[in-house]
Amino acid sequence: MIKLIASDMDGTLLNDKIEVSAKNAAAIRQAQAAGIEFIVATGRNLPQAQVELLAHDLHPAYITINGALVYDEAETITVQVPLTNAKLQALFDVLDASGLYYELEAADGVISNAKAGRIANLMAMYRGQDATMSVATARQKAEARTQQIKTTYVADYREVFTDPALEAYKVIVFSDDEQAGLAPVKARVEALGGLVVTSSGARNIEINDLKAQKGPALAAYAQKRGYTMDEVMAIGDNLNDESMIRQAKYSVAMGNAIPLIKELAWHTTLTNREDGVAKAIQRAIALNQAESQGERNDLLH
Repeated sequence: MIKLIASDMDGTLLNDKIEVSAKNAAAIRQAQAAGIEFIVATGRNLPQAQVELLAHDLHPAYITINGALVYDEAETITVQVPLTNAKLQALFDVLDASGLYYELEAADGVISNAKAGRIANLMAMYRGQDATMSVATARQKAEARTQQIKTTYVADYREVFTDPALEAYKVIVFSDDEQAGLAPVKARVEALGGLVVTSSGARNIEINDLKAQKGPALAAYAQKRGYTMDEVMAIGDNLNDESMIRQAKYSVAMGNAIPLIKELAWHTTLTNREDGVAKAIQRAIALNQAESQGERNDLLH
């Protein structure tokens, strides 16, 4: 039986309008009604992740910031893995030398040292999701997003993070040259040790503490709920989903997923523009129904 479904957000649960579609929202409710728990597993922090789900009055548990902070349905923190101050200072050395724009994820928002860089990257995200979107519309949406999600602008990251009590959970680095432009800095970051570098899109890399990954966070959450990973479905599309795709028995790649995720996955569903998450959830419900009736083999393939 599938008892828990974990879904990534960007490129997965969210469509090309960066929204949870009505079909995906309805499918989540169907899963819950069928006794299957649903959890979001995202690179976003909690306030960023909740916006689209709350639009449908959905209140799931959340694996956020790639596994650095995990919340149950009551928003109680169950896992917390910040980047240490020493690791942050080492990262600042590498990233400042690269000349690339980067920003930090805190528990409740984003910390940026350049508003222009923040806006430019949000615009690129929106236009990447919808190629027909005008520059003016993308800018308007980006400006609105920074108002909606707490964004703190600082002059110097180093000065801010001299206080050990201040925590950051992820660093995200951007390049207009996409992964080719990010490859050199990725190599230098990995050489520091104790960090994991993933990606949620062509234009970024995401840096977390080695212990903060979706797969281990999902496994820990499942264990606390009394589930094994043989009872978990995980749905994703990109590199920051790899660990949970590897660990869940019922791993599902989106139709728009990168080749590696499709190669690793048990099954490939439709794209995020075609409500692929809803399709995967319906398959999970059908599998459970078939198992309860002793007829499951055809649906497993």
